[in-house]
Amino acid sequence: MSRGLLIESVIPGSIASELEIEPGDRLVAVNSRPLRDIVDYNFYADGEELLLEIVKPSGEVWEVEVERDDDEPLGLVFAAPEPARCGNRCVFCFVHQLPKGLRRPLYVKDEDYRLSFLYGNYVTLSNIGEEDLQRIIEQRLSPLYISVHATDPTLRERLLGRKGIIPILDIMTRLAEARITMHTQVVLCPGWNDGDALRRTVADLAALYPRVASLAIVPVGLTRHRDRLPLLEPVSADYARDFIDEWLPEARRLADAFGEPFLFLADEFFIKAAAAFPPLDFYGDFPQIENGVGMIPLFMDEADRVLRRARRMKPRTLTVVTGHSPYRYLADFLARLSARTGVTFQPVAIPNRLFGESVTVTGLVAGRDILSELAGRILGNGVLIPDVMLKEGEGVFLDDLTIGALEQGLGVPVVVVPSSPAGVVEGIRAIRP
Repeated sequence: MSRGLLIESVIPGSIASELEIEPGDRLVAVNSRPLRDIVDYNFYADGEELLLEIVKPSGEVWEVEVERDDDEPLGLVFAAPEPARCGNRCVFCFVHQLPKGLRRPLYVKDEDYRLSFLYGNYVTLSNIGEEDLQRIIEQRLSPLYISVHATDPTLRERLLGRKGIIPILDIMTRLAEARITMHTQVVLCPGWNDGDALRRTVADLAALYPRVASLAIVPVGLTRHRDRLPLLEPVSADYARDFIDEWLPEARRLADAFGEPFLFLADEFFIKAAAAFPPLDFYGDFPQIENGVGMIPLFMDEADRVLRRARRMKPRTLTVVTGHSPYRYLADFLARLSARTGVTFQPVAIPNRLFGESVTVTGLVAGRDILSELAGRILGNGVLIPDVMLKEGEGVFLDDLTIGALEQGLGVPVVVVPSSPAGVVEGIRAIRP
């Protein structure tokens, strides 16, 4: 196994560039500390005077002394770490519900506390060992994002499909005592971890506040590809209404007790229930935004600001695609934007044939489903695609269809825009009348 960190690129004009460090070199130690991964690098390279041990592709070893200002970056870009694999068989695991034929990385399940710290990935900590815990505490890997699902040990083992794991509260209590901040989530499976089990989970996690800084409850996502998987019930409209009636007051009670929001209900509950969202301050500084908590309220707030600035534009007709979940909020914004600008919009909610029509979020819409739904329609001057439908940096959908192929199939310009009201305005300007 190769030692240290592979240097993928060097930023021109940086300290590393001036020292003639090159892509393909390996950084194996900082101040005589061997590097296992980028987390070690971030921890040990935090200083003004550094001694770098570099191994060239030829095997030649360089020792490079660096003096820099404390906030001056070295200019090294490393290859992404290989994640630790997940050994759980969660009853609700989305990877287990994927159809065949997608690109291979989509089937990889990671369970790596380093990625939780670096990128905000949720982990169960079911594979955590003493050495890992010591490292988290020593290197202050905070915050971490933890999938709890249930604090009752027996129920949690059932949910994770794995026996003999350390009770999550034992781990989290230790991290809390070490002043590690944790954001948590519960994937809610009706009949499994709701009711009394959920009340216990919420109470246990609230007892660890402020080290447990937030808790999001999100409804289980089910695709049509669940052959030979445990039977799970989806969150229905009636269930969502009852759930909001019970848990929204509790979320407000905890916010009052702690002086800031703690317990969050995913947007999907309000969408399914066709219920009014709480005011924007319910979401605090949006610690769970990437978990689908507060996205719609934030969209509606930005929509109001965009509409106040909107002015008349040259008439044109644009088709705007989305998933079913945010459709009515997007359609309402587009109707009001049309009245302000004179631009005609055709919002289209794309049925999810790849995963099943119960999957309604925009980010899981496949390119061929868009092509199938829009084929034969009069699309106007062009089509706007929200960026969350595409793999970041690659411009392809989940099914590997490219934007170019979609544009060719539809016969009109296709423009990718940010998934926001301002993004729609960008799209208007990008497509000529």
